[in-house]
Amino acid sequence: MEKVSVVVPFYNCPYINQALESLINQTYKDIEIIVVNDGSTQHSEKIIPYLNKIKYVQKENGGTASALNMGIQHATGDYFCWLSSDDIYYPEKIEVQLAFMKEHKANFSHTNYCAIDKKSRIISPPLGVHPPNRLEILKRVRKKNFINGCSVMIDKAVFNHVGMFDETLPYTHDYDLWIRIIQKFGVYYLPQPLLLYRIHQQMGSKKHATAIKKEVDLVINRHKNTMESLLSEELRK
Repeated sequence: MEKVSVVVPFYNCPYINQALESLINQTYKDIEIIVVNDGSTQHSEKIIPYLNKIKYVQKENGGTASALNMGIQHATGDYFCWLSSDDIYYPEKIEVQLAFMKEHKANFSHTNYCAIDKKSRIISPPLGVHPPNRLEILKRVRKKNFINGCSVMIDKAVFNHVGMFDETLPYTHDYDLWIRIIQKFGVYYLPQPLLLYRIHQQMGSKKHATAIKKEVDLVINRHKNTMESLLSEELRK
């Protein structure tokens, strides 16, 4: 039975208990929950009831990428997942996605998802996007990030080939990693919604929109030449 490691970066998030409840209640039980406290000053007490069910790592504040990397370094599972402390997994998320990964011999997959509000009410239809073939995937990912990071499942061996999250990118470390993975591996999509993605006023994508735009441009330029070569190869097929 494959073990799945789920890394939960935590920084001053009031929803952490809901995230952890969704992991404790997974239908697939061979799960390792790794909470990385990234120098929080608030809401850490909400983790106390779960300490006997999780690995708990504390570090100085260094940003989400550094917390994810710390979690990966502590992970002993065969597969890696990431759950933001304000988001929620459907109970069957790990079980269904792992079966899908094995069926397709996939190294990297992402799923559909819905948005929720601060009271955990679903406020959107399914929002997942997946282009129909590799050519369209390459075209889209070189311009924007279409993958929700908390919907992914990654064979942990992938990190040996592409490296981990870039800690110099505060906001687009996920986008940068997906591009590196897609350059070397196929990307598979599960259309079943398995994640609840929380929209609220304190979320980073709202607070740091201007900085994120600049960083997206940086990531696009960083990978521009490689992506153009891959696109040319795909067009010649």
